[in-house]
Amino acid sequence: MILDDYQKRVDQLFEQVRSTQRENIITAGKMIADTIEAGGNIYLSGICHAIERDLINRGGGPAFYRLFEYSLNVKSDARERDRSDLDTDMEGLGAYILKASTIRPGDILFVGSVSGRTKGVVDLAWEAKKMGVKVIAMSSMEYAKTVDPVHSSGQKLYEFVDLTLDNCAPAAEAMLDVEGIEAKFAAASGLASSYILWSVTAVVLEEMMKRGKTPLLLKSANFPGGPEYNNTEVNPHYQKFGW
Repeated sequence: MILDDYQKRVDQLFEQVRSTQRENIITAGKMIADTIEAGGNIYLSGICHAIERDLINRGGGPAFYRLFEYSLNVKSDARERDRSDLDTDMEGLGAYILKASTIRPGDILFVGSVSGRTKGVVDLAWEAKKMGVKVIAMSSMEYAKTVDPVHSSGQKLYEFVDLTLDNCAPAAEAMLDVEGIEAKFAAASGLASSYILWSVTAVVLEEMMKRGKTPLLLKSANFPGGPEYNNTEVNPHYQKFGW
């Protein structure tokens, strides 16, 4: 059955993450613990189609992860015309985004691009590094090494960020051949990225407790007592200490 083939392939994916990314996961966890201890913030931007939201405002998740997202709304409700003669490249927008945010030098920003070359992501990471922010990237090294960079720096994420966590997705993302279907089935990066992020968080919790800090974890908002605990214990503690 395709079901069995899929589940076997997921098991292989997780084993690959465990066997190749343990050192990087521990390094990332210690980086976060160091940053929290120094008074910095930890931001998660878009990772593999919003996997970062699996850790934010979730029962069992820590308060120290904060969402980093942005949008640019332009209302220009006129007839369509040829604009091919204009330079519409948005490279450099990352600098404005960072300046408009609460991020500070020394903070950590997680970014994600499976290919490692998504222009907007690379631009944001590039500008964050210039600002003195520590950048951790979630990417597929197999994928990234098969494609060319598109950012004017001539670099992909893994070539300039502080740390790259390899989600072990195959090049072009999908991981399972299905007889009779041309394209492969099932994206790997989301599953692996969530697994890696929770693994990193496990390291953070242990590191913080070694240092005498017991991080508060959110309770489910739909479980009795959860909202009260979050509102009276977790949120005020985060606002005061950042964790």
